[in-house]
Amino acid sequence: MRRVMLWLRNKRGDMAEAAVTLPIVLLATMALVNMTIAGFASVNAANAANYGARVASVYQENQHGVAIGAANQMLSNAPIGEYEVSASGGGKPGSLLAVTVEWEVPNFFKGLMAFFGGSGEDFSGESVAYFRQEGW
Repeated sequence: MRRVMLWLRNKRGDMAEAAVTLPIVLLATMALVNMTIAGFASVNAANAANYGARVASVYQENQHGVAIGAANQMLSNAPIGEYEVSASGGGKPGSLLAVTVEWEVPNFFKGLMAFFGGSGEDFSGESVAYFRQEGW
């Protein structure tokens, strides 16, 4: 019986350490997941902007509509995030065509940010791609 009591006393410290470190590890893991989602949305937006600008650069008419359509087509498979596509420039051969994709993903730490002095806004950003309008 004495050995059992000694064994239990030795294990109490391990349980206390686990009770202190487990919430910290879970918060760090959730923060990594949150940042990974934001990075994923950023890469999706950059790829869609690049694809839309490249596709529209070879069209001679309605470049803006083609660019927005191509970028939205690429973003239709994106599983998370909200995206808004816009295009500007182009029109004449040699002119610069720009496609901008604005993205936004949820921030899972909105409620906790008030404790650390943050605003708790969603993650957002924009990606811009440029191509020269082709033609003769």
